Amino acid sequence: MPVPVPRQRAIPAVEGGQARAASSTGGPAQAVPAPGAMPGQAPPSTSRDTCGDTGHGGDAHHGGLHNGSAQTGTAPLTLLVIEDDPAGSLNVPTLLDSAGKPIRVRTARNLTEAERLLTDDVQCILLDLALTTGGRTAADIGPEDELATLKHVLRLAPRHAVLALTASEDAEHGAEAVRVGAQDYLFRDELDSRLLSRAIRYAVERKRSDTAERRLTESKLRAQENARLERGLLPTPLLEGSSLRFAARYRPGRSRALLGGDFYDTVRTPDGTVHAMIGDVCGHGPDEAALGVELRIAWRALTLAGLCGDELLSTLQQVLEHERDNDEIFATLCTVDIAPDGRRAGLCLAGHPAPLISRPARSRAAIGADGAGEPAPPVAELLPYENGGPALGLLPNARWPRQQVELGGEWSLMLYTDGLIEGRTGEGRERLGQDGMVDMVRRQLAQGLRGEELLRAAVNEVRDLNGGELTDDVAVLLLDRVA
Repeated sequence: MPVPVPRQRAIPAVEGGQARAASSTGGPAQAVPAPGAMPGQAPPSTSRDTCGDTGHGGDAHHGGLHNGSAQTGTAPLTLLVIEDDPAGSLNVPTLLDSAGKPIRVRTARNLTEAERLLTDDVQCILLDLALTTGGRTAADIGPEDELATLKHVLRLAPRHAVLALTASEDAEHGAEAVRVGAQDYLFRDELDSRLLSRAIRYAVERKRSDTAERRLTESKLRAQENARLERGLLPTPLLEGSSLRFAARYRPGRSRALLGGDFYDTVRTPDGTVHAMIGDVCGHGPDEAALGVELRIAWRALTLAGLCGDELLSTLQQVLEHERDNDEIFATLCTVDIAPDGRRAGLCLAGHPAPLISRPARSRAAIGADGAGEPAPPVAELLPYENGGPALGLLPNARWPRQQVELGGEWSLMLYTDGLIEGRTGEGRERLGQDGMVDMVRRQLAQGLRGEELLRAAVNEVRDLNGGELTDDVAVLLLDRVA
């Protein structure tokens, strides 16, 4: 990128007479030589002010140079003219922006001077395609072709609108300039105030539109790539050969993200055991999401290798300690290994909420007021959680006991992260909590909701109770066994 000139440095203006360079910092303007003047030559006694003061005028032939703005309250619209005709045959007429205010003009006679004058307040460049290289070699400006100078300017000013100036008999040259990257082209001998002012405004707006469209396209492509990546990082359950039904629901707390710090997985090992896991890395940013994916992949690999219980969690803690950014990062985890017959399971908790299990009521059918029998709603309760261990990453050499739990012949097991229970239940500070979640699921089970419908209803009701989107990640996993 070009290095901006100091604000107090004098800069050339359009042909004819002496002009003043405005200081954007509010400092005094300084006199500068006209483009046709030789270095060291005394400037003419007359002068014009490029800042648009009403007390300083300029004839229309040479362009009254003023500091105007394209819109009220915006920065002045500034044009940089790059041409090296020593005879000064290029006459820049008076230019007005869309608000009728004068457009400020600067003139450079070579690429070196143009680079020095290309400050942040320049919005448009008018480039004479007949400009010589000013002593620069082909290696300095690019390939040896008739548009090498234009290509150099486009590389020098990628965010600026560029107008190409060519002879009227060379329209093909101008069209080629547009193809290369200029916003439009004009004929040298047809310049007038109205045409050039309109062309400048059009070029600036078109460049803004092109830039906005390019950024939007890039944003969409990045979003699509991120979505494909995040979808690829979400697990595909390996339950081939199992009679268990699987369902999951995932809602990241980050805006416009598919993946958060929560993670889950389910696999079936060759002996017929079904292993399920759900976990939560503290925080819900991209770093936590990446760490959650690493832990999930490590859990699957270790489980397929035959590890479970305390041995598996101890190894996962080592993975966490090596992969986390700082020692304050930890992760909660719940693992369940369901026996091949589906009637019992081993449970390990590492600072994580206990799963919820629902089973058919054992009592007889309830008798309604009309004497008709109705099936009793399923019984939903939390699995034991008294013997859990600490979250991964909190205590060195920690231990996580494995509890044996009886499931029965028909059941539904729901594993979840704390995002499901930490949402608010109204305007106050009261949280849903595990008891509130159990009551909610019991009610939804009584309504006949199962599987995906149950998870969808649970997450949506928690969000509604919270009064809007949840700020924490939410992951819910459901395994059903039907006798």
